[in-house]
Amino acid sequence: MKKQINFDKDISIVISLYNEVDSLDELVSWITSVMVREKYTYEIIMVDDGSTDGSWEKISSIASRNSSVRGISFRRNYGKSAALYCGFKAAEGRVVITMDADLQDSPDEIPDMYRMVTEENFDIVSGWKQHRQDNKLTKNLPSKIYNAAARWITGIKLHDMNCGLKAYRNDVVKNIEVYGEMHRFIPYLAKNAGFSRITEKPVHHRKRKYGKSKFGVSRFVNGFLDLLSIWFLCTFGKNPMHFFGLTGILMFLAGGIIAVWLIISKLIHQANGLDFRPVTEQPLFYLALVAVLIGAQLFLSGFISELVSRNSSERNHYNIKDTL
Repeated sequence: MKKQINFDKDISIVISLYNEVDSLDELVSWITSVMVREKYTYEIIMVDDGSTDGSWEKISSIASRNSSVRGISFRRNYGKSAALYCGFKAAEGRVVITMDADLQDSPDEIPDMYRMVTEENFDIVSGWKQHRQDNKLTKNLPSKIYNAAARWITGIKLHDMNCGLKAYRNDVVKNIEVYGEMHRFIPYLAKNAGFSRITEKPVHHRKRKYGKSKFGVSRFVNGFLDLLSIWFLCTFGKNPMHFFGLTGILMFLAGGIIAVWLIISKLIHQANGLDFRPVTEQPLFYLALVAVLIGAQLFLSGFISELVSRNSSERNHYNIKDTL
């Protein structure tokens, strides 16, 4: 029988922010009005990612007036993944909501997302900004391309994987580790941890009211590279030999077969008195040797990676769903 966990709060709202001092009062007031209207017990965890504009002082001031607000301050800017990791660790609510601090995400979406997790039993409800209020050339188009690639690689049919407004069941955020720039792929991390009930909800997206965006076009390039990294780690992290070993063997065999074929062909031509080129004068022979060498290196890399993996402290880490 699954152990029943009693949560002190209905909702934990985790907000990662960097230099958003102008929006914080309005954001907290808006969230509070929604929580009071819906009669939720809640906490707002604001993680200041090394802001230099007085955001932490503003959070401290708000927390002194509102007991539901908690704050975490980094000494320097570590990135959104680090902020979410610390926020998730501190979250005590039954449902954990993440949102940005720039007022582009609407707290009015929270009740429906909470209901989808608690009543419809979804593990994750991801926001879908159907009508983005961003620059179409620098954000909308790259976002569509990026999300199409993410759907293809991860197999998760979300239109907007990078949307900051999401709702999670508490045990989801407690069983995944967000690091580097992997906050973009939390649904994929959750899926690989065994939380497969993932859906999306169209949400209202507002124009930025204060400040400016902290992300440029380069985030889509970095995001795609991170996507490939996390796909590789999730697919071959515990059995790297399946990738390196197989690839190495195929290259070794291909190179070896080509080299042997060139030698046999030369010997046949020589035995029959036909014209032939020396094997060492044929570029294909050297390409075959390169393939053999790379194949051997890949195989050895897989062997070493397997040794590292088997000695990892995480080698027997499993997410247990239920016990009797």
